[in-house]
Amino acid sequence: MQHAIVWQDRRTAERCRELPAELIRERTGLVPDPYFSATKLEWLLRGRDPAGLAFGTVDSWLVWKLTGGAVHATDVTNASRTMLLQLDTLDWDDELLELFGVERSLLPEIHASSEIVGEGEVAGARAPIAGIAGDQQASLFGHGCFRTVQAKATYGTGNFVLVHAGTSVPAPPHGILATAAAGEREYALEGSVFVTGAAIQWLRDGLGLLADAAESETLARAVDDNGGVYFVPALAGLGSPHWRPDVRGLVTGLTGGSRREHLIRAALESIAYQTRDVVDAMGIELEALRVDGGATANEFLMQFQADVLRVPVEVAAERETTAIGAAALAGLAIGVFSSRDDVARSLGTAKCYEPEIPEHEAELLVGEWRAALQRAMPE
Repeated sequence: MQHAIVWQDRRTAERCRELPAELIRERTGLVPDPYFSATKLEWLLRGRDPAGLAFGTVDSWLVWKLTGGAVHATDVTNASRTMLLQLDTLDWDDELLELFGVERSLLPEIHASSEIVGEGEVAGARAPIAGIAGDQQASLFGHGCFRTVQAKATYGTGNFVLVHAGTSVPAPPHGILATAAAGEREYALEGSVFVTGAAIQWLRDGLGLLADAAESETLARAVDDNGGVYFVPALAGLGSPHWRPDVRGLVTGLTGGSRREHLIRAALESIAYQTRDVVDAMGIELEALRVDGGATANEFLMQFQADVLRVPVEVAAERETTAIGAAALAGLAIGVFSSRDDVARSLGTAKCYEPEIPEHEAELLVGEWRAALQRAMPE
């Protein structure tokens, strides 16, 4: 049996509070948080001899396995999630390596996201490994967000909003991250919401209020509104734009008339509210939000997202847009696609949701959500 530390693990939260936040923010575009790899790696190396060890994100492990251990490589987007990469040079930062006690020899070689890094073997056939990108950056590419201010959100266990920010390192607003984007020295702004789909899973598996996640739409529509119930799903702390690992979940507004449908509706609404909070923190006027992920099948959620965000929400024709982005990056590297325009022509939209409720009504709802959010915040 193999052990793994997942991205939601919070055991290094105390260590993150000790770190030089301004230095890390300036170099990496990130904030000190257990979400990123550096403190996890530091914890793993504690008391261990690093000789013979190698570190990398999942992509580098896959490359290592596919090439029979011949290539230890990653790309700029995955490297930018470790809290060890200097964004302006797109190389490992020696001062941060020293801070976390990581030797450069442990780390993979950094490549562009669309580049042949080696040759791998799958099912007896050999093929070039040509497209590597982090989950959210691959999704941004798979949505065809190639110009500044084009944005996407992926609805999964958490929600991840990325906005293309051009070819210069952006100065991220408070609570927002800067990250490398897949491409030719490109960057993005990112908001990372830790618990969205995971809240629905908790209602299903932890409380037994749902038979399956798909049932949440039917139950949410069974009531006219949330009955004054708001659910702050800080089951793993809060990510963007708050970055508060100490916050815990809260349900407020319960009365004797509250039903499971109200709580389920509140959980779905919290996904849209948290996404709105991230977009507001970015301070960017979006033309539309392109979306993917399993929860985009929930039409109640998608319409509510458009209502509170006040822009069209465009659901990708292929909900697994991360895979589309990785394939497109590989296709560009080996000549399957001749250009990004060629990639864009291959993409499509399954459905577009336009805002339906009046703006003043949407703002009242957002105000109630933010009041509930403040109640969850420790002094």
